[in-house]
Amino acid sequence: MLSARYWLVPMVVATVLGSASAHAETVRVTIDKLVFSPGVVKAKVGDTIEWVNNDILAHTATVKGDWDVLIPPKKSATLVIKKAGEVEYYCRFHPNMKAKIDVTN
Repeated sequence: MLSARYWLVPMVVATVLGSASAHAETVRVTIDKLVFSPGVVKAKVGDTIEWVNNDILAHTATVKGDWDVLIPPKKSATLVIKKAGEVEYYCRFHPNMKAKIDVTN
């Protein structure tokens, strides 16, 4: 007869692995005609933001004093969110392009 501990270890490992992979998500923001869409997204710490640039121009997703992501034309770029808070970002090349990420823990 097998001890209960032989059953417990695989269950704990499966629970930890399952919860870790289910926790983080990818939030997609599309860039089209010089607009971030949607303009406001919700994310959690650990989520990935993916910007998909459909324009023929390069853009950035820039937060002053924090991060600056270059998004080449007709390509995508990603960033893993590291801290909670309201994040307003813009494109350095086109400062009228603005959007926001509401990040929770």
